[in-house]
Amino acid sequence: MKEDNYEKELLEAEDGILDAARAPNDREAERLKEAAQQTYNKDKRINIRISSRDLSALQKKANRYGMPYQTLVSSVLHRYVTGDLTEVDS
Repeated sequence: MKEDNYEKELLEAEDGILDAARAPNDREAERLKEAAQQTYNKDKRINIRISSRDLSALQKKANRYGMPYQTLVSSVLHRYVTGDLTEVDS
């Protein structure tokens, strides 16, 4: 099956994420724990569809951080909506 440009971009991004993967430093780990605690009181449920590759990458990253992947997703979403997660120029 031939990949379109978007699919190629996703695959390249995944490779970059996995290449750059590392264990968090103490400050990052503390921020992740804090974000996880802030999102602990969950009162709503959502269902999303993502690619199996993205899910696998999320699970691997969460494993490196020592947390369930759902907690990582919730933490990232929380950081995004509170403005703590911002874009950086590469």
